Amino acid sequence: MPVLQFTFSNQLNVSIQVGDTAYYVPTSTSSQFQINSSDIVEMGEVTYVDPGGLEFWCSTTLPSSMYPSGSDYIFFTKDNKINQSNTLGYYAKVKLKNNSRKNAEIYSVAADCFESSK
Repeated sequence: MPVLQFTFSNQLNVSIQVGDTAYYVPTSTSSQFQINSSDIVEMGEVTYVDPGGLEFWCSTTLPSSMYPSGSDYIFFTKDNKINQSNTLGYYAKVKLKNNSRKNAEIYSVAADCFESSK
């Protein structure tokens, strides 16, 4: 299976990890604006992430004619069966603080709870 290697001049998002799925969206330039098409192309599974945060590899089954170009928008998703964001443990403590000099209002605060053991 071919492996695509991506090297960037800026740091990658810190949450990318092996096992994530990489995608790209073809883009084009019109006047001074970048225009994204609505075609999202799945490249494959991330197989390596550079500890320096500038490179990742992705295994793919795409034909070479469908590889992304340098102007395409590249992003990744996580497997929601593995990377769940539910609270773990017996309790959670939350402190909300407004560090602005202006008054602010909280529109909504929500909590997710479930019975984890009996």
